[in-house]
Amino acid sequence: MRRKVTKAIFPVAGQGTRFLPATKSVPKEIMTLVDRPLIQYAIDEARAAGIKEFIFVTSRGKYALEDYFDVAPELEASLRKRGKTELLETLKSTNMESGAIAYIRQHKALGLGHAVWCARRLITNEPFAVILPDDVIAAEKPCLQQMVEAYAETGGSMVATMEVPPEKASSYGIIDVKEDMGSMVSVKGMVEKPQPGSAPSNLAVIGRYILTPKVLQNLNRIKTGAGGEVQLTDAIADEIEADRDVYGFRFRGQRFDCGSKAGFLQATVAFGLSRPDLRDEFSDYLSGMAAQRNAAQ
Repeated sequence: MRRKVTKAIFPVAGQGTRFLPATKSVPKEIMTLVDRPLIQYAIDEARAAGIKEFIFVTSRGKYALEDYFDVAPELEASLRKRGKTELLETLKSTNMESGAIAYIRQHKALGLGHAVWCARRLITNEPFAVILPDDVIAAEKPCLQQMVEAYAETGGSMVATMEVPPEKASSYGIIDVKEDMGSMVSVKGMVEKPQPGSAPSNLAVIGRYILTPKVLQNLNRIKTGAGGEVQLTDAIADEIEADRDVYGFRFRGQRFDCGSKAGFLQATVAFGLSRPDLRDEFSDYLSGMAAQRNAAQ
């Protein structure tokens, strides 16, 4: 019987330099999208997929991230005393059970593959997920849940994919398609940030993975790759070389790159408009802004 995916790695060691000066004192993962930090969206998605153990690969200065998932007795008592039951329930949803969350330090910024490798002793011999909180995905059924359900049928290793314009392929890991089966794609190769015009397809890997423990063994052997970093795509490509199954999964949903300012703003608009308590007022404001801009032109 195929083992369930119950552990997820969250690589959150980056400095978030694209969001300076905000990230001088606030970890990027704590930056707020509407009224929840980015990391909360990732945690909620993982929980929906059946994840029970959460492994954060962090670095110096991430104390606010750790505090966020801890209980806040004084705040809870204050809300309870004031009868703020709805806010109290919202607050409790951010708490993590003792033992459910672990923190591992990545002492050097050596890439995503190295960050995943840092968590190897907490994974042992079982499949695991990797979630990049920068990639926020709006979907009726959460992306990782879609992947876990597909993995139950296929096994192997799986990466979330989406189509990107050919001119942007050099910014992503790109898969070389062996067989296109619709929502699922059999993979015969992967290239990290290919040179312009040399990409084998326009299917890009985005920040959701389900991986076998063999990938961690591959990372033990891998030297630095593109950009002088240890690339996770290289370790997954080794699985293909060893004739083990690797799949690309076309998820249903919209991905926002919240590692960029433009993507963060786009996500703010999309998630704001999806909220019943904000939609009307926010939509009226955006319509007014658009009308003013058109009038000025």
